[in-house]
Amino acid sequence: MNWFNGEFTTNYRLFFKRFQRARQMSIVNDVTTYNSTQPAAKNSSTMLLLSQYIKRDTTHIITYMPDTASSMPISKMNHISYYLLLVFSLYFLGFCVARKDNQITNLNKLIESRRSENPPHVKPWTEEDTSNLSPLSIVPQQGSKEEDMIDKLPGQPQVDFDHYSGYVTVDSKAGRALFYYFAESPHNSSTKPLVLWLNGGPGCSSFGYGAMEELGPFRVNSDGKTLYRNDYAWNNAANVLFLESPAGVGFSYSNRSSDYTTGDKQTAKDSYTFLINWLERFPEYKTRDFFITGESYAGHYVPQLASLILSENKKTNGTVVNLRGIAIGNAWIDDNTSYEGMYDYYWTHALNSDETNEGINKYCDYVTGNFSEECYKYQSQGNGEYGGIDIYNIYAPFCDDTTQKSGTTGSVKTFDPCSDDYVDSYLNRADVQEALHARNTSWSHCGGVGWTDSPTTILPTITQLIENGISVWIYTLSSPTLPSNLAWSIHNRNLHLIYNELAVVTRMDGSQ
Repeated sequence: MNWFNGEFTTNYRLFFKRFQRARQMSIVNDVTTYNSTQPAAKNSSTMLLLSQYIKRDTTHIITYMPDTASSMPISKMNHISYYLLLVFSLYFLGFCVARKDNQITNLNKLIESRRSENPPHVKPWTEEDTSNLSPLSIVPQQGSKEEDMIDKLPGQPQVDFDHYSGYVTVDSKAGRALFYYFAESPHNSSTKPLVLWLNGGPGCSSFGYGAMEELGPFRVNSDGKTLYRNDYAWNNAANVLFLESPAGVGFSYSNRSSDYTTGDKQTAKDSYTFLINWLERFPEYKTRDFFITGESYAGHYVPQLASLILSENKKTNGTVVNLRGIAIGNAWIDDNTSYEGMYDYYWTHALNSDETNEGINKYCDYVTGNFSEECYKYQSQGNGEYGGIDIYNIYAPFCDDTTQKSGTTGSVKTFDPCSDDYVDSYLNRADVQEALHARNTSWSHCGGVGWTDSPTTILPTITQLIENGISVWIYTLSSPTLPSNLAWSIHNRNLHLIYNELAVVTRMDGSQ
């Protein structure tokens, strides 16, 4: 049964009926205020949080700010966070893109692999795990900052900031190197923090998605040959580094084919090795405040890299990374509650039938994680019922021959569902790859990397970060990982967040 036929239509009567039922069942929360079961410390800092209701979707942002406010002046943290908070909301509203083989596709492949005869290892990380990844060290490099500076990309408009791209070797013996793109801020870059962005998947490009379609300084016009400025780029507030990781994703590569079968631990190790070697190339950023950000399966990447940084920072002979905080959008951090939120989302948005929803609720035990064959049956049925829609944006059309291709407005209130195609065309041009200092290769948004280890929950790692005074910001905007279930999973793991919400009703014309 196909409850959504792929056209730009929605059964709104059924949608609103289910939305109201879901609110009564506490699946979708109205605007509420939640306080930790532990009293907040006297000097604790509470961030401004946002809940938006767009076409009756619920948006929640969950934030933890450690009480050790001395790690960063509150005024500075607030300035950065308020700006990024605005950009987060604009980015998700305006730049949801229709995708083919994408982060959702790769994540679904990983989920399916958990049921295979040789599933990925699922044991949660511990501090001992990160220490076992050593030794991590400075690796001989071929590139330099001067060589990595981009003169001008083909079709690029004039800019008032410096940007760089190239490779950092993470394993010289294997010939494994990761590709990066770095955009400095046009405004007082010497005083701005350093922000690392990681896309999810696993196995999808932070450059193609993050830099070229979401939060980078440029977007690609519909001709696939020219660029225009993204007015909502994050480098307006920070110096932003995009990393294609692991090897096999985007332009990143290895001369050893076995490296294309990897996992969470190796990805964290390579990302850390990349970072400390990149800082040798850009030494002026060694003492900067450093934040790790990302989306989707970066719910694994970001906390794991942060945990490894904390472990390596304790060593007296290593590079100390000035980690201040992490932020993850639409984070996949706990399998069971993420599954539950995803199927609740499908049902409350009229994408699944009542029969399927009842079957999932009856046979899927999300508390223990024990899923029966009947559970898998109804989950598979639910995955098939929503039909040919873009799960990133259920209100929008796919890119096809009938789709109007504008690609030049730059408006945050509109998006072009064909952005993937434009970026694919642009990044596969030989002159573009040469300007980026990239190898001549066939580039794609998501690589076919194999995955060997993936914990079913990252909450213990997030707990560790909080206990070590790291700021943690988890935000969700209209995604299959329903915010109320994300809040539930964090609250019931006793992370004791300082959690408040501010409702802002925003119309699509931008008024409030």
